[in-house]
Order: sequence, then structure tokens, then C-alpha cells
Amino acid sequence: LKAAPMELLRAAAAESKKAPLSRTQRPIVTGASVLAIKYADGVMMMSDTLASYGSMARYKCVQRITKVNETAFIGASGEFSDFQYISGLMEDLADEEFDEDDGRTMSPKEIHSYLSRVMYNRRTKVNPLYNQLVVAGFKDGASFLGAVDLYGSTYQDGIITTGYGSYLALPIIRKYWKEDMDEKSARALLEKCMTVLFYRDCRTINKYNIAKVTKDGVVISKPYKLATKWDYKLFKNPHMNA
Repeated sequence: LKAAPMELLRAAAAESKKAPLSRTQRPIVTGASVLAIKYADGVMMMSDTLASYGSMARYKCVQRITKVNETAFIGASGEFSDFQYISGLMEDLADEEFDEDDGRTMSPKEIHSYLSRVMYNRRTKVNPLYNQLVVAGFKDGASFLGAVDLYGSTYQDGIITTGYGSYLALPIIRKYWKEDMDEKSARALLEKCMTVLFYRDCRTINKYNIAKVTKDGVVISKPYKLATKWDYKLFKNPHMNA
């Protein structure tokens, strides 16, 4: 006689418990840099749409910036599946707020604190979420920009970069950024930095989402490309000055 489906499931579950406990040893499908800055009207963030499988440009149209509510959004570098898990947690919180229907929503600072506890909790279980998170928000007339890493460590600043952007984009932003710069200048600065990263970082792609949060709410753009220039003399002949 054939075993009933439920008996097969129980047998499979019992067998799986015999296997040794395992943990993710390293990220597999990863996203690269996220750049974010405060400006006069709020906060702006930019990331590309590539998720790399090792060194292969495997998934070319993923969104690594997600809206939490009308006052905040988050962006992430690192393991994309872990970011999907975190996005699910934020969706659950948003659903709870909707169900309570008391007119209150989590502030950007509260979201930042919550994510720090999530990341620290997983780190203490030696099963971290392999992400660098950036939380951007605008509430009660004030901008918020904070970072959380896989250890649960946090900080707040007017400019935040992750991944390779911390090496190549951060010096450019520090040179040209002003907290009272207008939206057009803020966008131009982020696009300038992303162009440099596209030239120099082999884990990027020329396709981007840009997001902003102001008193009017959250706006995340559709993917778009930036103009590039490849006819520099040193690009054509890297050894011309050798």
C-alpha cells in the first residue's frame, strides 16, 4: 500500500531534522552600492538594478529600494534574498498599522531602530542577514537618513554610501554636497557618482532607480539609464603614458 501524503510529509520532516544545522556562509546573489544624501526638501537615494550571481550579471532589473510607508523607504546592498526577507518584515509592520487604523505610522527613526534590532538579533544567532541597509525618511518637517549593517550597528548622517560607493563615491559627495542643495543639484550629484561607479565597479550596470522622500511623500522612479562617455584617450589606450 502507498503511504498517505501526510505520512510522507511527516517522514520527510523527520529526516530533515537529522541533518546538521547549517547557516549561510557568504552572500550569493548580491547588489552593489547604494548612495543617499539629504537635500533642502528631503532625502534622495539611488541604486542600480543589478543583482550579481557571483561575478555574473545575472538579474538585471531588480529594485533594491522599497517603500515602507508615506514617510520612509529603505535601500540595501548585499544579499538580495535577505533584503527580500527584510522587505517582507516591513510589509507585515505596514499591514499591522493598517489593521489598527489609529492614524499613526512608524517614523523613519523608529524603522531605523527596528531594523537595528532585527539585524542584531540575527547576528547573535550566528545567522546574519548579509545586508547594509539605508533608511531614508521625512516626517514632522525633518529629514532622516541612517544606516544599519549586518551586525546591527547604526549611525545617522547627511550622506551615506554602501559597497564600493564608500570608496569611490563618498569623496565626490563630500566635495560637492551641501545640506541645503536643491533637488536638481542633489540628483545631478548622485548621477555623477553612479556614472563613476559604472566605469570602475564591475558589479554595476547602467540602469538605476532613484527615490526621494519629502513632505509630499515617497516617490521611486522607474529604471532609467545614464549617459556615458567611452572615448577618453586613456580608455582607448591605457598605456599611452607608460
